[in-house]
Amino acid sequence: MAYLGSSRRRRGRPLNGWLVIDKPAGMTSADAVAAVKRRTRATKAGHGGTLDPLATGLLPIALGEATKTAPHLMERSKTYRFTVRWGEARATDDEEGDVTETSPVRPTAPDIEAALPRFHGDIQQMPPAYSAIRVQGRRAYDLAREGQSVELAPRSVRIVRFVLVSRLDADRSEFEVDCGKGTYVRALARDLAVALGTRGHVARMRRTRIGPFDEGAAISLDNLVEPVHSAALLEEILPVETVLDDIPALALTGPQAERLRSGQMVRVPHVEDGVCRARSAESLVALAEAKDGELRPLRVFHLG
Repeated sequence: MAYLGSSRRRRGRPLNGWLVIDKPAGMTSADAVAAVKRRTRATKAGHGGTLDPLATGLLPIALGEATKTAPHLMERSKTYRFTVRWGEARATDDEEGDVTETSPVRPTAPDIEAALPRFHGDIQQMPPAYSAIRVQGRRAYDLAREGQSVELAPRSVRIVRFVLVSRLDADRSEFEVDCGKGTYVRALARDLAVALGTRGHVARMRRTRIGPFDEGAAISLDNLVEPVHSAALLEEILPVETVLDDIPALALTGPQAERLRSGQMVRVPHVEDGVCRARSAESLVALAEAKDGELRPLRVFHLG
């Protein structure tokens, strides 16, 4: 998770929750976090899943205590809509890179439909050389930009749904994919093109969903011009536990909540083993693990 720590002097009101930004093309995820932090005067901010600079769409920004839940959001599935341009392989697997190979083959819609089932379920994927994966302590994209050979290991990724939306013309086709953690859409486009006997790269890409967030929750960075005390801005901030909606909740008494918040174990008879959201009557207290009737805090929240 990209993270920007709290400053020594708190300016404005501390904010806790999620702000979902519709990231414009050409901006890095880290730049978007910095812009949100500056415009909201939040004391702490980070993002819940990197989005390529050339991509647009949902970039959830965690504010304050919500940064503690960002790793959980990164585990959730995502939806992308993207356009593949056929006939050109590029170094970055998107429009930004130099052309490395060409092909005269242009797949038809029936050809594409026939190939898509090969890319469903758990598949092996080779990440792009231009990626943020670390190789001996350095980012792969830094090594690639220096002209160094980048050797990455294939990884298993999950493709839940991969459909052809439309064949825009002979050179371009639009797709939508629901995928799991670690999936590179650029690699998916590259490998699909190869399977079709041609070459290809991502011409456009937009993230339309990540975990519980969809486009209806997103706001433009241009709208973040009001100070932190703006009621309109505060209404856009979603609760910290929004991204924990898939984890069962457990109600605690006041004394139990205080013990858990201070890092102590709490006896909770008859609770089912596993991770839960421990809640007081007022707010989220902790992510906790229950085992044999004992509840131990994994991540404590200070809200209220």
